[in-house]
Amino acid sequence: MDFTFSEEQQAAVEAAKAVFAGVAPDGVPSPALTTGAVADDFDRSLWARLADADLLSLLLDPGHGGAGLDAVALCLVLRESAKALARVPLLENTAAAVAVQTYGTAELKEEVLARAGSGDLALTVAAHGRTGHDPAELAVVARRDADGTWVLDGMQTAVPWAYNADAVLVPAHTEDSGRAVLALVPRVHEGVVLAEQISTTGERLAELRLESARIAGRYVLDADGAWESLRLLLATGTCALALGLGDGVLRMTSEYTGKREQFGYPIATFQAVAVQTADRYIDLRAMEATLWQAAWRISSGAAGALPAAGDVAVAKIWASEGVRRVVQTAQHLHGGFGADTDCPLHRYHAWAKHLELSLGPAPAHEEALGDLLASHPLG
Repeated sequence: MDFTFSEEQQAAVEAAKAVFAGVAPDGVPSPALTTGAVADDFDRSLWARLADADLLSLLLDPGHGGAGLDAVALCLVLRESAKALARVPLLENTAAAVAVQTYGTAELKEEVLARAGSGDLALTVAAHGRTGHDPAELAVVARRDADGTWVLDGMQTAVPWAYNADAVLVPAHTEDSGRAVLALVPRVHEGVVLAEQISTTGERLAELRLESARIAGRYVLDADGAWESLRLLLATGTCALALGLGDGVLRMTSEYTGKREQFGYPIATFQAVAVQTADRYIDLRAMEATLWQAAWRISSGAAGALPAAGDVAVAKIWASEGVRRVVQTAQHLHGGFGADTDCPLHRYHAWAKHLELSLGPAPAHEEALGDLLASHPLG
């Protein structure tokens, strides 16, 4: 593959840097100092600026007001957002919109896509199943009535931005054949119940309960591969967020160790410190290489020895393990100061743990990769 970014992708990065330049991760109260969520809503002002910069519509076709770019461009923007811990549903909104664009009817595309790209409609995705460890599509049962209406029953946990998004894209399995479908469920709808959950980041999540919720047929994406495609994009985007967070933390650590003196010298000059930061730099470069490989595979549809899911699994393994090691080393080198809840590093550590586990920790993806290797022998 070619790791060179196109002019359009580079332009998206520059636009993202301009938008996120004024976002201060320490401007939000620490979750350790609050009794509930750090905020009731996502950052609406930042959301509007992303819309004005056309960063919410990057992957939409020009016919729907988008730039027609790919997952690589999205990951470049997500990396910048994570450096500032941007509190917006950028990944979820874009992934849901792409699913509608790829698998939705013309009527649904007309209703949803332009509004999602302009920021007037905020979408999120329920991707964690009942517990966060089981397949999300098995957590909800969908059956189709004779009039074409779908009836959904089940529960999804840890749905991000559910209290503030306008609709949630919910994976479910059909009662008769067990195939996966995606239902675009309005946040306020009969049979839809939200129960508050607080993540390690201090953000407000929701347990989404569907109690015989009736969804019109045009809001259900009933196509082979729709959920798998959405899941791979979400996982790859999560890897981009982990990379951006790790880059930000390593830069923060380099600046601190360059100023912090011990025995009359900056601790950055000590061999033990240099070795640890060098190891974390290697982690980040491995995270980066595997991320771009995964993003390229799901964007291009290029053939490989394994399906694209294998590349995504490798990227998520590196992202989960790498981001954990980066923040742990940063905490160690910052000493007690790094554990201070007034220090921005505290929030980066909380977000890193959330990203490490989101859509499955490293062992889950190692198991998935093993299954792929067993079913696609390379020899």
